[in-house]
Amino acid sequence: MNGSIPGTAYTERLHAPVSWWLLGAAFVVAVGWAFLVAVPGPVTVLATAVTAALVTWWLIGFGRLQVRVDAEALHVGRAVLPRGNVGEVQALDADGTRRAMGVDADARAFLATRPYCKTAVRVEVADRTDPTPYWLVSSRDPAALAASLGQPGVRE
Repeated sequence: MNGSIPGTAYTERLHAPVSWWLLGAAFVVAVGWAFLVAVPGPVTVLATAVTAALVTWWLIGFGRLQVRVDAEALHVGRAVLPRGNVGEVQALDADGTRRAMGVDADARAFLATRPYCKTAVRVEVADRTDPTPYWLVSSRDPAALAASLGQPGVRE
């Protein structure tokens, strides 16, 4: 997917899905109802408004992660991996992603994963001085992200 930034080979923002927003709304209603039953009046309105603001802030923040590939680097949020340090790239399916976050995980790895995104890309770090062996980055289109880094295909 081509990004809106000139010179960008790939860009993706990992927004929280609609189902999470619906669950957040249900949580706000539940908190509002609990306060209405316990302490009707302005306290209920205040508690519901504060809860709605906090849930909205959290969902927007959690869904703000941007993955971008340009001529110079892979950008994941504020983290940057220069192209010269990109090693082998693997686009992982759902099962491969689950294993990469579980039994095959390395505690030294850089993780930018989201639970609502079932696929990811594993990017080996080619810099020998970097203690991080690889980056594991959630993506809704891992094949396109891997291809933008020069490694097409989905692997398990």
